Amino acid sequence: MFGILGLDPAAECVYQDLVTAGSSSAAGLVERTGLPRAAVRKSLALLAELGLVTEQAETRKRYLAASPAVALGALLAEQRHALFRAELGLASLAEAYRSASADSSARDLVEVVIGAHAVRHRFEQVQMSATSELHVMSEASHEVVAPGESVAEEQAINRGVRYHVIVEQAMLDLAGAFEGLMAHMKHEQLVRVVDRVPTKLVIADRSVALVPLSDGTNPDRGEPSALFVRAPGLIRLLVGLYQSVWQQAVPVRLVEPSNIELDEPQTNPTGLDLRILSLLMIGATDAAIAKQLGLGLRTVQRRVAHMMDLARVSTRLQLGWQACHRGWLT
Repeated sequence: MFGILGLDPAAECVYQDLVTAGSSSAAGLVERTGLPRAAVRKSLALLAELGLVTEQAETRKRYLAASPAVALGALLAEQRHALFRAELGLASLAEAYRSASADSSARDLVEVVIGAHAVRHRFEQVQMSATSELHVMSEASHEVVAPGESVAEEQAINRGVRYHVIVEQAMLDLAGAFEGLMAHMKHEQLVRVVDRVPTKLVIADRSVALVPLSDGTNPDRGEPSALFVRAPGLIRLLVGLYQSVWQQAVPVRLVEPSNIELDEPQTNPTGLDLRILSLLMIGATDAAIAKQLGLGLRTVQRRVAHMMDLARVSTRLQLGWQACHRGWLT
């Protein structure tokens, strides 16, 4: 919680114990926190250095926590000043960067990023810079960052950034694809599926974008490269491309039941039926569904036939219409 103030988990544990339990000896802290004696002594030294604890002058050394409102408030104020100074330094560096050469304005608007490490780093930066929304197009093949590998993605979601994701059909055949889609659904992210995406793409807040220049399917064409874009005209063009693909894609509406039952119901589909139906609605084949859910192909086909009987239809197209009409996937 207070790592930004210079406290490690052990020191934070010791301080919280002193705040709630009052003054204590080092031995008492060891007993209550369960930390090793050396860790407790190291934490006390750190806390004393930061002004968060004081040592009482008694026969046996005892330690007393300083007021959190005063001590931690001072540290927070110091951090705020440090962040303000960092912002000023950032502005100064940005200005120096822009004036470093005659073509700095063009360099700010469009930049070629070369090398797997550089592309991966810039991909993380684009996601970390987002404050409200990210538009992503993802191919089944990957050259630099595989689906689910980005740490920045989870951090962006936790900040409240809304993801709009388009994935291509072939991704449904990959191991773990269903779980990945379900993870997006849990965070109420919008996901659609299309046969093929024209390119990989990530756009943050409709202001910056990253699009690959290299062909990930042909490793003989040199190391990975990408185009980092800030130019408003190019951003509008990429957003338009994204929206045209989004309109053609099929929305993903997945159901995650609390349990999966194989017993046939009398009047309603089971949780397993709804999972199968969810994948059918985004164009997955019977074989892909069986692979994703760990079922036999015959089991999938039998469950689909059972849902058709429940809906009293004779085709899968009619089943999809009835499923929407009856609210099975709502």
